[in-house]
Amino acid sequence: QVQLVESGGGLVQAGGSLRLSCAASGRTFSSYAMGWFRQAPGKEREFVAGISWSDGSTYYADSVKGRFTISRDNAKNTVYLQMNSLKPEDTAVYYCAAGSIVVVTSDLGMYEYWGQGTQVTVSS
Repeated sequence: QVQLVESGGGLVQAGGSLRLSCAASGRTFSSYAMGWFRQAPGKEREFVAGISWSDGSTYYADSVKGRFTISRDNAKNTVYLQMNSLKPEDTAVYYCAAGSIVVVTSDLGMYEYWGQGTQVTVSS
């Protein structure tokens, strides 16, 4: 059974940093893409960043480019999202997702597995 477990969320002041982790288990993810998505109250879930497990290629939403970095640790089957220069508008529940796709996409419908989410709150 595939499990994605996020951790690392919390409350931080604007300008601060957080690192989210997503521990993946239950199958081999070498041919998968991993994504981070977020959903703010009253808004649709949106793509934040993604990484190809096989070659490490990355893709970011324009709103987080230059501030967020996605990475992976193959040995630990874990994907990270380093978030710097956080803004109040980054406040949301952040979800980790896995999809059996070669190329990272922002289309959330292409991701089969989802974690439960972790809350990130940025105060002004």
